[in-house]
Amino acid sequence: MSDYIVRAMAAGGQIRAFVATTKELTEKARQIHNTSPVATAALGRLMCAGVMMGVTMKGEKDLTTLSIKGDGPLGGLTVTADSKGGVKGYVNNPSFVNPANFFGKFDVGGAIGYGTLTVIKDIGLKEPYSGQVGLMTGEIAEDLTYYFATSEQVPTSVGLGVLMNKENTVRQAGGFIIQLMPFADDEVIDKLEQKINSINSVTTMLDEGMSPEAILEYILGDMDLEITDKTDTYYKCNCSKEKVKKAIISIGKKDIMEMINDNKPIEVNCHFCNTNYEFSIEELKKML
Repeated sequence: MSDYIVRAMAAGGQIRAFVATTKELTEKARQIHNTSPVATAALGRLMCAGVMMGVTMKGEKDLTTLSIKGDGPLGGLTVTADSKGGVKGYVNNPSFVNPANFFGKFDVGGAIGYGTLTVIKDIGLKEPYSGQVGLMTGEIAEDLTYYFATSEQVPTSVGLGVLMNKENTVRQAGGFIIQLMPFADDEVIDKLEQKINSINSVTTMLDEGMSPEAILEYILGDMDLEITDKTDTYYKCNCSKEKVKKAIISIGKKDIMEMINDNKPIEVNCHFCNTNYEFSIEELKKML
């Protein structure tokens, strides 16, 4: 099953929902960054949230960036998603390993620690929209739930998960975002809360063979569920040597001159896809 996101409405438009399966893009990120199990879980969760938030944007060049900065051993994570289902991300310390938590699950919160979650939405305006909240648990889903409630004033339930095989490849990955509209009535709210509280985990449902459509049916099937859209999602880095060249030029003549005087070619690494770009002395001279 290829990765994709399903968008839906329910209860006459009182509920908006997204469910995604993101196993393949999470496994690709694991291979690119050689992440430890806990780093894979953290990055996989944040990328899943990123792609679901990304497809809510309307412009072709619109971007959503999620950045977590914590005082734990993982250091932080950055994910950028576009409006077409593309996503990329990296972890500051991808090799960190820690034991499971009390419940036998990945201790993502312990690996991230205390810090902040920042959401940046670049929709082509002069200044991008930016919202920031303190981390509640560092487990990412709860932190995003808190972000939606405080920064966007939208009651939201977020579920995210990554399940690993014994050989540390990705077995399942996915998540959901379910939001109540401002005009939702109490009966709908109570019914939705009861249903969400009955969910074990999104990765358990995926591992049982449930598709995103089936998960939506389970959660919202008795509330006039209407599936409105389906979008493929994938790991995508749009870096290139030309873009890296522009970044080098932007640092200024003085620094480029110092690189030339060192008389060695320079190598620049892309954080998102781990590609190395080499620039010779002659190329640096042309940049001047």
